[in-house]
Amino acid sequence: MRTSAVVVFASLSLLVTACSGASSETVQSAPPVTSKPAASALKVEQVTAGLEHGWDVGFLPDGKILVTQRPGKLALVEGGTKRDVAADFSDVHVRGEGGLMGMVISKDFATSREFITCQTHKEGDTAVDIRLVTWRLSDDGASATKVKDLLTGLPVNPSGRHSGCRPAFGADGALLIGTGDTARPQHPQDRTSLGGKVLRVDAKTGNALPDNPFIKSANPNEQRVFTYGHRNVQGVTVRPGTGQVFTAEHGPTIDDEVNLETAGANYGWDPSKGGTETSYDESVPMTDKQRFPDAVSPLWTTGEITEAICGAEFLTGSQWGALEGSLAVTALKGQKLLLFRLDDAGKVTEVTLPPEFDDKFGRLRAVRSAPDGSLYITTSEGEDDKLLKVTPGA
Repeated sequence: MRTSAVVVFASLSLLVTACSGASSETVQSAPPVTSKPAASALKVEQVTAGLEHGWDVGFLPDGKILVTQRPGKLALVEGGTKRDVAADFSDVHVRGEGGLMGMVISKDFATSREFITCQTHKEGDTAVDIRLVTWRLSDDGASATKVKDLLTGLPVNPSGRHSGCRPAFGADGALLIGTGDTARPQHPQDRTSLGGKVLRVDAKTGNALPDNPFIKSANPNEQRVFTYGHRNVQGVTVRPGTGQVFTAEHGPTIDDEVNLETAGANYGWDPSKGGTETSYDESVPMTDKQRFPDAVSPLWTTGEITEAICGAEFLTGSQWGALEGSLAVTALKGQKLLLFRLDDAGKVTEVTLPPEFDDKFGRLRAVRSAPDGSLYITTSEGEDDKLLKVTPGA
C-alpha cells in the first residue's frame, strides 16, 4: 500500500473499500494532503425512495424538491412523499451515461416557475445532440411543459458515453455547464466544440456572456467556452462569498480530478495527441503538462485509482461547525462522500471521508445544498434509489 502521498486512516477500510474489489488501493492526491476520518459526525436521513438513477436535485421556494432521473423521469418530493411530474421526455436519448441529467431551478422561479435541464436529444432513433432545455412547472406541480431549447449542439455519443452535463449558477448569475467530451479525441482541445468544457452562458438566452474569455472569437461556440481540455465534468459548484468555480471530473482508470476553474484556461486532456491520433487514446495524462506547459494542474486527484467522483457542493451555515466551508464530493464507483478543506486560494489542505457514507448507500451521484444549508444526496444504483438528507450529527 502506498503511503507517500497520503497519511492513511487509522481504519484502512475508509480508503480502500468499494473500488471494484481493489482492496489494496488507497485514495491518493496531488499535491499531497492529509486524509483522516471526519471530525464531526453526520446525520443521514432517507427523504424518499423509489427513484431511478436520481441525477440532480433542485429546491423550490415552497420547500418542495424536484429530482431528475436519467431514464427521462421527473419527480416532485414534498416531505417524504414522491410523485411523478408529467412531462414529455419522449425525445430524450436514454442510453448508457446519457438521458435526463443535470438541472438548475431558475433564479426567478417564484414568478416564472421555470427550471433548466441537461438532456441527450434524439430524433426518431438517432442521437442528435446534448442540449439544455427550459421548462415551466405547473402551479400544482403535476406537470411541466417545455418552454424552449436554451442551448443545442453539445456533442453526443450514441452510446451515451461521457455525456457530462451539470449546470450551476455562478455568483454573478451566469449559467455554468460542465460537459463531457463524448469519448471523441478532438473535442477537449477544440474550442469550437462544446464538449469537454465548462461553458458560461446567459441563463435566459443561452448566448455567451460579454466578459467570457473567448468572446472576441467569430465562432459562437468558442464564445461560450469558459475553460477547456476536460474529459468528463460531473460536478460544478461555486464557493460561497468568493466566486471561485470548482469542478469534479472523471479520469480514465486513474486521476479523477478536483479542479479550480480559471477563465480561459486549458486543463490538459488531449486524447488526440495534438491532432495526430484519430482514436480515443486514454493513455495520455489527464493533465498533459508536456504537451501543454500552461495547463492548469488539478487541486487533487485520486492517483492510481478512480473513484468516479461526481457531484460537488459546499457546506454552508454555522450549524456545520468545523465542517463549514468544506467542499463535498460524491463518488459513484467509490460509493463514498469526500470532504475537502480548502485555503483561501482554493488549495486543498485536508481530505476527510465520513464513515457514515463509506460504502453504505451504494453509488452516490447528486449533492446539492438546500436553502437551510442541509445537504441532499441521491443514490444511483438504478433501482429503488434514494434521496438522502444530511445534517450535522449530535
